[in-house]
Order: sequence, then C-alpha cells, then structure tokens
Amino acid sequence: MLREEQKKRERRNKWLIQGGIIVAVLAVAGLVTGLLLNNVRPDGPGPANMASNGIVLTGGEGVITPVETPALDAGETPTPTVPDDSGTVANIVTYVDYLCPFCGDFEATNAESIRAMLEEGAATLEVHPLAILTNKSAGTQYSLRAANAAACVADTSPATFLDFHDLMFENQPEEGSEGLSNDEITALAKQAGVSSLSTIEKCIDDEQFHRWVQDATNRALTQPVPNSDLASITGTPTVLVNGKQYVGSLTDPAEFQSFVLQATGETFSESNATPTPTPTPAP
Repeated sequence: MLREEQKKRERRNKWLIQGGIIVAVLAVAGLVTGLLLNNVRPDGPGPANMASNGIVLTGGEGVITPVETPALDAGETPTPTVPDDSGTVANIVTYVDYLCPFCGDFEATNAESIRAMLEEGAATLEVHPLAILTNKSAGTQYSLRAANAAACVADTSPATFLDFHDLMFENQPEEGSEGLSNDEITALAKQAGVSSLSTIEKCIDDEQFHRWVQDATNRALTQPVPNSDLASITGTPTVLVNGKQYVGSLTDPAEFQSFVLQATGETFSESNATPTPTPTPAP
C-alpha cells in the first residue's frame, strides 16, 4: 500500500515538473517572439526634406535655407536633385559618415568656407549622411545612430541641420570607440537650436529612420550617383562639385577652393557656349 502511494506521488511530481518546464519554455518563447516583433518593424516613411536621400541647402544675403520636400514612402524611389547649371552657382554634394576620420578632416578644413559660399548665394550644399562604418564603434552602431539623428533633424528642424551637422563633426569620436551616446547626440541637437527637441530626442532614441539610413547607404554603394559619372560611392567622403568628383587634399582649403572655382567655371563655359553655325551650301 505504501509502495503504491509512493509510486503515485512520483508520477504526480514527474508531471508537475514536466508541466512547469513546458510553461517556462512557452514563456521564454513568447518573450523572444515579442522582442523579434518589436525589432523587425515594417519600414516607415523616410524623413521629410531628404527626397534625394540628402538634404539640400541654399542661401543668399547671409541666410541659409533648406529645400523642403515631402517624406518618401517606404520603398519609394528617391528623386534626384535638379542642379543649377547656370555656371554661376557651385553645386556641392557630400556623402559622409559621421565616424569617418577623413570626413572629419574635410569638414574641419572646408566647413567654414562652404558656409560662407552658401550665405553669399554662391553655392548650394547637398548632404547625404551614410552609415558605412556601423561596425567600427565597439558594438554601439554609432554611424547608424548618427546618420539616423541627422535624418531626425532634417525631418523636424531642417533650418538647423547645418549647425547640427557641423557640431557632429566638431565633436567627432575616434573610429573604433563607442562613439557618442544618444543623450550626447541629443545635447548637440539642443546646442544647434533645433525646434521640438522632445520630438527629435524620441526619434533618436527610437531610431525612427534606422531602415531608411540602411537603404540609403546601400543605394549609394550599389547604384549610380545622380548628376555625375560615378557608378557608385566607394568611400567617404565623396565630394562632388557640379558633378565632378574632388580627389584633392582633405586638409588644404586652398586646393578645394580652386577646384570649386574650376568646376563652376567649366559649367559656366558649357552653359554659355555659342553653337557653331551650320555652313550654308554654296549655290
């Protein structure tokens, strides 16, 4: 009798243990599924004011003005910018990664003169933030987070984009480091004077344009570069002036200024070339 009771207790305990394990496994599976669903969110629209995958800034009379464009739907093809081909304006286009040290060199050398050209109305600037060095920040994905933050500012406070852009390079972390935290990036956005800081902070923390940055980076690396002869971007910085790639010194401001004048002058010559008249046949 006692032996039978013992066997019953053992069977009961066995089923309780197995049932507990099954419940635990189901709970863990549910947690994992929830995390995956949160991380694999459907693509949302891109940022406003970056229809070309970059933000275009124009200027004149001391004022820099962003060109406003509607946000593209997920998967919608970007719209290339129509450049000013009059030959009186330098169309400067930059593809940058906020962790790229060579981008930092170019910006430190030329940011002030580019700003001056914009304010004078002598140039336009189109900035494409990329995330090529995402795996070069000790696991924090700084390039991706930084480009996302730039998109957040372009989307919500485009008039302050250039100030934020310059501050990101003035405070650029070293490649291989953890980079700036989201709080530190948000502090730079505040320093730039963005409107609706709380909206931008949420956009940065939520990585709202995470997928858009990845798609824009992939397009830059695999597709022809608009308004140029380049088959794709092969590294950063890639700098174009009126469609011609600058391959000179990243630390000599005079060399870049000379290139800007040359590229603009060539465009002016092309736009003002007098067609050769067709010879009239002799009677």
